[in-house]
Amino acid sequence: MEGRKFSSSRNVVIYVRDFLDRYDVDALRYYVAVAGPENQDTDFTWSEFVRRNNDELVANWGNLVNRSVSFAARNIGSIPPPGTLTEQDVAILEHSRQSFGLVGDPLARCRFKAAATAALRATSEANKYLSDQAPWKLRETDPERMRTICHVALQLVDDAKTMLSPFLPRSSQRVYEMLGGTGEWSGMPRIDEVDEDGGPSYPVITGDYNVAARWEHMPIRPGTPLQPPTPLFAKLAPSVVDEELARLEGA
Repeated sequence: MEGRKFSSSRNVVIYVRDFLDRYDVDALRYYVAVAGPENQDTDFTWSEFVRRNNDELVANWGNLVNRSVSFAARNIGSIPPPGTLTEQDVAILEHSRQSFGLVGDPLARCRFKAAATAALRATSEANKYLSDQAPWKLRETDPERMRTICHVALQLVDDAKTMLSPFLPRSSQRVYEMLGGTGEWSGMPRIDEVDEDGGPSYPVITGDYNVAARWEHMPIRPGTPLQPPTPLFAKLAPSVVDEELARLEGA
């Protein structure tokens, strides 16, 4: 941590409860996935936490959700039908389908950094598609094309919320609701005490998997009402780094 070995006795430590008093739980999950150790030591730094939160969660994923859902909700109100797809539309949708494998394969091998990076790469491509197609320029001149672009963008958001759900479960639930979903999208894990063969009880991580979530491309339903989006993540000020370093030195 900041170049020093973690040590609770020397107060070179971050307590999770303290962290969650100040920052988003999904931001911590994401940072641990993309910056944590997999096969070698790593260094937790507050500057890198702030950078990844602002550049990747806010400016990339959060920006895609806000631009796509807010524009469609304001101008259409519900998920529009796909209309006539262009080559660019078909290509980005196929790229999104293929990304389930690009994320799922390393995830199955516990390569969380690689999996999370692949998921964010898909959202970057979706952001580029939206900027290139610029549906906001077509409201008056070609509303049919505008609706098709919105459909594709919302499908990309829906795919991405699934691919990111292992790392960002709470914000994925919020995106699910923005896209008109109801109930629980992907159940959170819990710890149960179990007994086996008369031996001592022990804890296991388990959960309810009879939920809506599926690890695959699921076509969105035209006509589903959209909920106005709220920001998924808060941008952190650069001063956060100095504040946290001061807390560390004060401890």
